[in-house]
Amino acid sequence: MRAFGLIGKKLGHSFSKKYFTEKFEKEGITEAGYELYELASVEELPALLNQNQNLVGLNVTVPYKEAVIPFLDQVDAAAARIGAVNTIKIVNGHTTGFNTDYIGFRDSLLEFYSVKGMSRALVLGTGGASKAVCTALSDLAIPFKLVSRKASAAAISYEAITPALLREYDLIINTTPLGMQPDINTVPPLPYEALTSQHYLYDLVYNPERTKFLENGSRAGAHIKNGLDMLYRQAEAAWSIWNGA
Repeated sequence: MRAFGLIGKKLGHSFSKKYFTEKFEKEGITEAGYELYELASVEELPALLNQNQNLVGLNVTVPYKEAVIPFLDQVDAAAARIGAVNTIKIVNGHTTGFNTDYIGFRDSLLEFYSVKGMSRALVLGTGGASKAVCTALSDLAIPFKLVSRKASAAAISYEAITPALLREYDLIINTTPLGMQPDINTVPPLPYEALTSQHYLYDLVYNPERTKFLENGSRAGAHIKNGLDMLYRQAEAAWSIWNGA
């Protein structure tokens, strides 16, 4: 039996086990299983690998996409450029980190949003998922600003997002867990009343499928998209990596 799974701190929100279990059933893959592994700390990863030596692939979710890197034997060049890992391939105990968030986000975004000369994005959050998003935006030549709870040399604060600023940015991407199950009433603090039909809101959260961030955008007439399509795309890219495709 080949074992796969997801590591993270809190995994009650995740659709990954359901996705892969259904995939195995649909494709007649009988010698594989997928489990959720909640780790109180990323330092628990070596013990998990020792105790589950049939593991051949892991997905990585918040808050370990960056913190997991020092615990890996090798990191793929693309993941190293991004600075975050969401997929681990394990061969004879040797671990290699990859990033399929980049692929999933980029391809999903291009179906949702038409890149044009005036495209500009606000990226909410500065964690591991944000790094993949920012790399994809850079490669698509879409200028962006990072937004964080505290202003820094790299990011502006939420307080800096005024209605006037929103008129300059048509794409807003939430990479934070705000609004994710079970905290569905949390929402990035934005002047939602300033949104228009010219705005595009992309939320990496997919559970619930319609967060308050997206609901607020929809009420203002903005185009909205959740992270479910990205999840499917990054999961299939991870499956290809695990199987050597």
